[in-house]
Amino acid sequence: MSGANTPFSASGRSTPLHLRDIVHDVIRHYRHEKDSEAHRIFRQSAGHKPKGAVPQTVNPDEETVPGIVHPGSTGVIYCSDRAMANGFNYASSHEWANLGQGAPEVGQIPEAPPRPTSIPLPEDSLEYAPTTGVKALREAVANLYNQQYRQGKLSQYTYENVCIVPGGRSGLSRVAAVVGDVYCSYQIPDYTAYDQVLSAFKRLVPVPTALDAENKYRLDVEQIKKDIRTQGLEVILASNPRNPTGQVIEGEELKTLVDTARENSVTLILDEFYSWYMYPDDEKDFGRSVSSAEFIDNVNQDPVIIVNGLTKSGSFLDGGANHPLQLAAIPLLDPERVLQEKIALQKHFKHKRDHVLKRLEELGLKVEVPPVATFYIWLNLEHLPAPLNNGLTFFEELLMEKTIVIPGIFFDINPSHRRNLFHSPCHCFVRLSFGPPLEDLDKGLDAIGRVLKKAKKEGGSAFGHSYKKSIDGIHQLDKHI
Repeated sequence: MSGANTPFSASGRSTPLHLRDIVHDVIRHYRHEKDSEAHRIFRQSAGHKPKGAVPQTVNPDEETVPGIVHPGSTGVIYCSDRAMANGFNYASSHEWANLGQGAPEVGQIPEAPPRPTSIPLPEDSLEYAPTTGVKALREAVANLYNQQYRQGKLSQYTYENVCIVPGGRSGLSRVAAVVGDVYCSYQIPDYTAYDQVLSAFKRLVPVPTALDAENKYRLDVEQIKKDIRTQGLEVILASNPRNPTGQVIEGEELKTLVDTARENSVTLILDEFYSWYMYPDDEKDFGRSVSSAEFIDNVNQDPVIIVNGLTKSGSFLDGGANHPLQLAAIPLLDPERVLQEKIALQKHFKHKRDHVLKRLEELGLKVEVPPVATFYIWLNLEHLPAPLNNGLTFFEELLMEKTIVIPGIFFDINPSHRRNLFHSPCHCFVRLSFGPPLEDLDKGLDAIGRVLKKAKKEGGSAFGHSYKKSIDGIHQLDKHI
């Protein structure tokens, strides 16, 4: 969903780091990371080597295509590959606790509308759909947003403000593909796909801001205002609610962000995929969701692009969304059904969140900033004994207990990969998902408990070594270890 087609003006490119600074950083990188088996495994994975001072080499044992650069893997893909090296497969996934993948449970939720179990395939749905999406579905999205966020406002969305895409990544890619040479603001930590967007689309010059626990990982609107004035920002990219920290800005704070974009002619790209996953304290607030659409003045002029989705079901390259599935989605956007779905979803996931937070605290892992949205917990490990006090090693140890989490460094949006992993503000964290069913969550929490018990009994020397390597990478990796 977008506002007017706001033109982008060129603002130049950022000054590169001096080569000497890059070389010094690479030297520091090896001094710190070479001592950790988990970090060496990570760096040997395709696409994870530092860029800049050290040329990227081609593995002669792999089939390669001239001119093709490995894009690197997302956190979920890397962690799934490492899990498979440790015996995980989807056929026997019931033996594992997958607290890593950003996917909610897919079964029936109590008091929610029934899940569709089949979809009709009318003959015309087998034709290509319009690239912008089926008109009736675009109208349904516009009507839902007007009903939820724009009642009583003069400016209303129409189907022309809506584009249907096959997934969030393809939506972001579409937007990035038409952005000119601009400084683009983003925050750390944030959704892993932004790293790939900022790496692939070189006309977006990345300008990072690190968020911290003391401010509850909130997107700092005052800092953004300052950066607009002093750095010439023209695009702001952010998730709200935030992945992986589970925080959200709303109300006056969100209004100020939208007003700032409008008043300064800065394009605001907000990824609102978790807008329904809100956990209010007051019973009467169940069913409420959040969106910047509430604070847009003119839907055809304000430079705000909203990325949202009907499901959390997949990531696809862009060729237009599936035609039959678009038609099947139209009745799912009926406002009364949506409200029933939101209330059921929020009650169910709040119960799971509270259950996981309580069990983590019983294990001595108190979460500094509990999530108020999404279905993620940003867990700080720095108080654990070394080497369990970093996300990569903690992740590898849990793999041996048949449990998957995501190391925090994947949420350090670092397009050039120059930063020493040990210097990353996300290094001591893992992201836990409470999307899976409750029994899977308990299975994973039991595994965390076993690792902590082993640490208490045997000390740090029991950890950080003897990890299984992936079959494809073992030969090359062993030459470096």
